[in-house]
Amino acid sequence: MPLVRLGTDPADSGTSLRRSLGVWQLTMISVGATLGTGIFVVLGTAVPLAGPAVWIAFAVAGLAALLSALSYAEMAGSVPVSGSSYSYAYATMGEGVAWVCGWCLVLEYGVSVAAVAVGAGQYVNEALAVFGLGLPPALANPIGVSDGLINLPAAALVLLAMLLLVRGAKDSAWANTIMVFVKLAVLLVFVVIAFSAFSLGNFEPLAPMGVAGIAAASSRLFFSYIGFDAASTAGDEATNPRRDLPRAIILSMVIVTAVYILVAIAAIGARPWTEFADDESAFVGILTEITGQPIVALFFSIGAVIAIASVVLTVYYGQTRILYRMAQDGMVPRVFSRVGRRSGTPVAGTVIVGAVVAVVAALIPLGELADATSIGTLFAFALVNLSVILLRRLRPDLDRSYSVPLFPVVPALGIVMCLGLMVSLGGTTWIVFLIWMLVGAALYLGYGRRHSTVGALSDAEYAEAIAAEDPSRG
Repeated sequence: MPLVRLGTDPADSGTSLRRSLGVWQLTMISVGATLGTGIFVVLGTAVPLAGPAVWIAFAVAGLAALLSALSYAEMAGSVPVSGSSYSYAYATMGEGVAWVCGWCLVLEYGVSVAAVAVGAGQYVNEALAVFGLGLPPALANPIGVSDGLINLPAAALVLLAMLLLVRGAKDSAWANTIMVFVKLAVLLVFVVIAFSAFSLGNFEPLAPMGVAGIAAASSRLFFSYIGFDAASTAGDEATNPRRDLPRAIILSMVIVTAVYILVAIAAIGARPWTEFADDESAFVGILTEITGQPIVALFFSIGAVIAIASVVLTVYYGQTRILYRMAQDGMVPRVFSRVGRRSGTPVAGTVIVGAVVAVVAALIPLGELADATSIGTLFAFALVNLSVILLRRLRPDLDRSYSVPLFPVVPALGIVMCLGLMVSLGGTTWIVFLIWMLVGAALYLGYGRRHSTVGALSDAEYAEAIAAEDPSRG
């Protein structure tokens, strides 16, 4: 199987993306897609599971993500194209497994955009409350949550991200960099204020739900780390992908994990864990309790909305690039690979994804979305770890700009940890995942397999293409 799939014509201005992203922009894409999700949105739903040990759950999820990040870094330097783990699976395990991985990525990216956007409704209301205003529950919450009907802020956030993305990758990257610095400043302010009311007594008992509670929280919080692989979706837009993609992935993981653990410790130290109770805007309550100043809540709420917007923007970006790569391979309709001549971005695919995700964000609650995203992410990450092992055996001579340390221990541990966290997820999540995979199998057999670029080649054409790409295999 060729390392860069057939059917990609770099000279075709209608399907080729524009290279404009350096290591700084790539790192900010990863940080932007990651930092904020677990802190601003998911923390309130994880604390009731792990108790004060939620910071340990962050560390466990971060370790599992780091092991996979190292594998992502090697694959990004070896297969420097858009598509993330879908491309890596295609290069090592073939079309069928690649489809499974790509279908999981559709779940991971598309649903996580919606899941993150859902948290915007609560923070918008916290900001409006300072002025005595607020959206009615019917317009601020999804169906089934506090008399909710539609989460209007969530849908609006997705549509605003769509408008920015269709302008071009470079403009979107700069906007994201600004938002990343804003949310780092907001989190720093929170840590300083929270530590002024820090109490060690809030950490007793450390793990009231035991190891099972920490494992369950880690499985949910793994959702918070999916952003690091957003850089790997930018392979076709990076100016030097072999060098910059591995650096961006590893650097972003270090930054995000450190901030997550620090902020989680500060939050638990400032408020007893029993008072979180699935609160999606818990930080605003903590700041208000400590300072008694509504203006602080306003500042943090606005910062939280910006942070959520940054995650929505970058993860949404990753989703469109994965579909772009799958469309070039014939796995999904070609409309997703049509690139606008002025913007250099897949405009039609961006609009289609935005419309679908906006509807999901408006109507479905956070918890169900986060768990569904986690299981798809974990499965895709396990395949990336496996891809590293297979590619080392299949192509030991391949030029690698970065190599996983302690091979094969690190990728093997990555597989084990990903599968272990998958087991910790609930039965309902597994049912949703299995249904999703069955739907994916039907789509692959009914469309992808019949429209595959590689599958359309004759044996002679395929052998000729392999030889042209890599004469040693001809």
